[in-house]
Amino acid sequence: MIELGLRAAITSDARQIIENLYNDRELYPDDEPAKPPETRYKSRSIEVNTIFGTIQLTRNYYHHYPSKTGRAPLDEKLQLEGKYTPALARIICRAASMSPSFEQGSTDLSAFAGIEVNPRQFGRLAHAIAPDLNKALVTITNPETPQELEIPILYIECDGTGTPMRKDELVGRKGKQKDGSSKTREAKLGCVFTQTLTDMEGMPIRDPNSTSYVGTYENCRGLAVILHQEAQRRGLSHAKKIVCLGDGAAWIWNNFELTFPNAIQILDFYHASEYVMKMAGQIHPEDEEKAKALYQKWKAGMKKNSPKKLISEARLLLSQHPEWSKLRRDEIESKISYLESHASRTNYGEYRTQGYFIGSGVIEAGCKTVVGGRLKQSGMFWSKPGAENILGMRCLYLGQDLDRVWKKAQELKAIVKQKARRWLPGKKIA
Repeated sequence: MIELGLRAAITSDARQIIENLYNDRELYPDDEPAKPPETRYKSRSIEVNTIFGTIQLTRNYYHHYPSKTGRAPLDEKLQLEGKYTPALARIICRAASMSPSFEQGSTDLSAFAGIEVNPRQFGRLAHAIAPDLNKALVTITNPETPQELEIPILYIECDGTGTPMRKDELVGRKGKQKDGSSKTREAKLGCVFTQTLTDMEGMPIRDPNSTSYVGTYENCRGLAVILHQEAQRRGLSHAKKIVCLGDGAAWIWNNFELTFPNAIQILDFYHASEYVMKMAGQIHPEDEEKAKALYQKWKAGMKKNSPKKLISEARLLLSQHPEWSKLRRDEIESKISYLESHASRTNYGEYRTQGYFIGSGVIEAGCKTVVGGRLKQSGMFWSKPGAENILGMRCLYLGQDLDRVWKKAQELKAIVKQKARRWLPGKKIA
């Protein structure tokens, strides 16, 4: 309790210092003349929320009667986000995107930092700031610092996972419900990471803190665009090798082929193994032990080399058992065709020799943590804009470029506000 009391006292003193600083007109001049046909109102007061609590800020306010709009230059100079300082706005956005819910974020801010913010303000602030961050992100196309050395291996992965949405967001969307409707909308997630080393056994080691994410609720080409941009920011042009990993979804490979045409493509080994397991079960439907033994044998051979041998063996078994039903034969044939369609992506023995990852566990974990950990909590139903905002900020806070993006967003907002000041009498600002 002594510590909490001391924190409260220090916070009170800090709040007074900040209020005095922001109201010091020698430090922060606020004497801009009014522009025609503006009216200047002096010493208008506003409550501003800081990381030390609420302060009173007194500044000039300029009203443009024809457009029914106004401005406060000092607010712009202090880079206020509505009634929040940039420092507090950034903390709130982090809590809004990284906590399981707005309510939990509010509780955590109060407990950890003594900052009291209504949970409703979390969503409102995220809705106001996230689009600016997204606009800033797309303007950044290169690594923050020049790559002194080429990146040995740059990995790119993507996947999708459904998130619960409001009913009005699902009108006309097909889904897996009995009536053909949908309860979710797919969030598409992409990630980029690097690999420099392998361990003593030749197993790949992901570079620490090298993973970054992008996400969207747009179509697959929308993800392709932002994923390519992220790869560029992560040093795509400096990579010696580019590896694309994913499961069997057609849209994933279409994206990879169009966006990263020179990349090495690898079908997730564990996804391929599921097809092998199902095929073994269809060959021995009444003997679970035989099916399991066949699966383990085929899986080991595929990991050591490729599915080529197991495909030949499966075809031989089909020829030796003409009495099998058409349905059973078709099921086995479909698994063989699937593996054959990915033949160029399943040379696992070669990939392991080269020290590559053969599993897409990074993006699968990302779908659970980046998306599911925030957007699929019990009782949540999202609007598309709300989900996009939180997903975008969550990817930023988990990635590499938050500081650059936040700074760029402030620069772009300043430019927009400068253009907005070029009022013409009687004209309303767009």
